[in-house]
Amino acid sequence: MAESVVGAVADGSALEVNRISKTFLVGKREVPALQDVSFRMRRGVVTGLVGPDAAGKTTLMRLAAGLLVADSGSIGVLGLDAATQSLQVQGTIGYMPQRFGLYEDLSVQENLDLYADLQGVSEAVRPARYAELMQMAGLAPFTRRLAGRLSGGMKQKLGLACALVRQPSLLLLDEPTVGVDPLSRRELWDIVYRLVREQGTSVLLSTAYLDEAERCDDVVLLHEGRLLAQGTPAELRETMHGRSYEISAADIDKRALQLRVAHTPGVLDALILGNSVRAVMQDETPPAVEGVRCAAVPPRFEDYFITLLRQKTGGMPDVTAMAAGSRQPDSDKAVIEVQELKRRFGDFYAVNGISFSVQQGEVFGLLGANGAGKSTTFRMLCGLLPPSSGTLRVAGADLRHAAAAARERIGYMSQKFSLYGNLSVAENLNFFGSIYGLSGRRGAQRIEWALNEFELRDIADFTSGDLSLGYKQRLALACSLMHEPEILFLDEPTSGVDPLARREFWARINALAAQGVTVMVTTHFMEEAEYCDRIAIMAAGEILTLGTPSSIKQQARSPQLPQPTMEDAFVELIRAHEQRAAA
Repeated sequence: MAESVVGAVADGSALEVNRISKTFLVGKREVPALQDVSFRMRRGVVTGLVGPDAAGKTTLMRLAAGLLVADSGSIGVLGLDAATQSLQVQGTIGYMPQRFGLYEDLSVQENLDLYADLQGVSEAVRPARYAELMQMAGLAPFTRRLAGRLSGGMKQKLGLACALVRQPSLLLLDEPTVGVDPLSRRELWDIVYRLVREQGTSVLLSTAYLDEAERCDDVVLLHEGRLLAQGTPAELRETMHGRSYEISAADIDKRALQLRVAHTPGVLDALILGNSVRAVMQDETPPAVEGVRCAAVPPRFEDYFITLLRQKTGGMPDVTAMAAGSRQPDSDKAVIEVQELKRRFGDFYAVNGISFSVQQGEVFGLLGANGAGKSTTFRMLCGLLPPSSGTLRVAGADLRHAAAAARERIGYMSQKFSLYGNLSVAENLNFFGSIYGLSGRRGAQRIEWALNEFELRDIADFTSGDLSLGYKQRLALACSLMHEPEILFLDEPTSGVDPLARREFWARINALAAQGVTVMVTTHFMEEAEYCDRIAIMAAGEILTLGTPSSIKQQARSPQLPQPTMEDAFVELIRAHEQRAAA
């Protein structure tokens, strides 16, 4: 190891990973997390660690932080051996795990003090360091606020500040932007690049968002514990030149168009983008789809990544036969009706007079910054939280007087995995089927449907808590559909899920919508908003705008942004609202 560590220092590497392997025992099974992985990370840049769920990203982070010991191989961290010099490594780096350990009953200032104590920061340098961090994170006005009362984005920024109390040479960030809104994500990235630019910090950042990988100086791609590739996003992206196309048709619904493109020979990926479909091909042969307009477009890093994974896992899943009842869409029938809905907690209005309706078979998106009131609205729509005032009708039932009748006709998938982790997959399906009144032959039929449709049969006896995030998501969706609901509520269902699992999830949702199931979804992933028929964007308990994805993007168009993305539109709307509120 000594030779490789010396080499890491001499050639400017911040991190050198040499043939690392690590296996975990899950129940009676040995699960390989990393298999013979080797790469070097340059100093003074942001390196992205990118891979699907269960690729080994978190295991690699913990090994580099000296919190785990590899079965074989070695890791050099800033000239130190992460296994034999773990305490020195931990005294040199900053590490922010996925679920950063903030103490929610302590204030922002008390959290900073605690981590300064843990990291041995002297009293003399603390005031200046705190002031710098709070200004950088935009938290200076909130130092007395309890951490538990911060929004999700503010919590993430406080977690990052705590990891930086002692200025590290190497910063490890394990999916720091999961579950935060696009504006908070941009603010976190501003902080990261300020650290690199002004302080020369080296950053290893794992992410499930492929647009974030484009912002990295270098990327390392993992899959099933093995290294797939390493390079700059531009280098990897250019290998896909001539294989990306935008397909549109004025007389074809975007979900129907996506389905047609996805089943065209040679297509590796078909993604809804506005009113068109973005296709990635196996080679430079254009897609042969009749009756559509097809134009070549520049490749994205995501095209390269998805192509690699498709080659490993096979083609796109066929979920078009998914059955969820025999209802046919009736676009003139409103199944969710909200008028002047309010929810007050003491003197604070989490939801303040919102109104909208959702038609049968529509996919309706509810977007907003952390703390905008989305989840509160969802809980009221599901009958889990009574409104303070206003009118609320779901599936023909007034939720203020007949919530139980409405709950029988809706399915709900919460933001966090809400199934029973100590039960097996099959036991969870049986339990949720019984809650919905399914028993005997009918209950058995629905369990068989779920095991087959969601490809859960091979893991039916696995304990749910041991599943990867992608399989947990499949199981949660299956449980919410056991009773064939008319309306499906999805509260940030793909947070932290890898791109392949996200695509599979939306293929299922599109199939459900085509059969008349109404879907209402919250998401922080802006490209998912493109799948929605209409979107409402919330801030501070109010709806800022409501319309189609295309019409909302049109609102953000300007000479500086001639082709705004949904994220651009979201950020512009939220910032404009904040400026009006501050005026």
